[in-house]
Amino acid sequence: QVQLVESGGGLVQPGGSLRLSCVASGFTVSTYRMSWVRQVPGKGLEWVSEIDTGTAYADSVKGRFTISRDNAKNTLYLQMGSLKPEDTGVYYCVTEGGDYWGQGTQVTVSS
Repeated sequence: QVQLVESGGGLVQPGGSLRLSCVASGFTVSTYRMSWVRQVPGKGLEWVSEIDTGTAYADSVKGRFTISRDNAKNTLYLQMGSLKPEDTGVYYCVTEGGDYWGQGTQVTVSS
């Protein structure tokens, strides 16, 4: 049974950092393209980043966020830095094709 469990969200001041984690079970994260997607208040779903043989980022986060995975821990990460209020939202890890989603973790960037 495929399961994705995100953690690491929270309240952070502008300019701060957070690291999101997504622990996977039922499949191996290293063998699939994995993405981070966020639900931004009033704006809907927004693709943030993905990792496959390489990595890709939305222009809005490029240079500030880094996606990675730890194959030994079967975990996907999103290191977020220089956070801005517009990064506020619920962040989800998603499997290739959008077949499976985690429950999401709330990130709030506010002073």
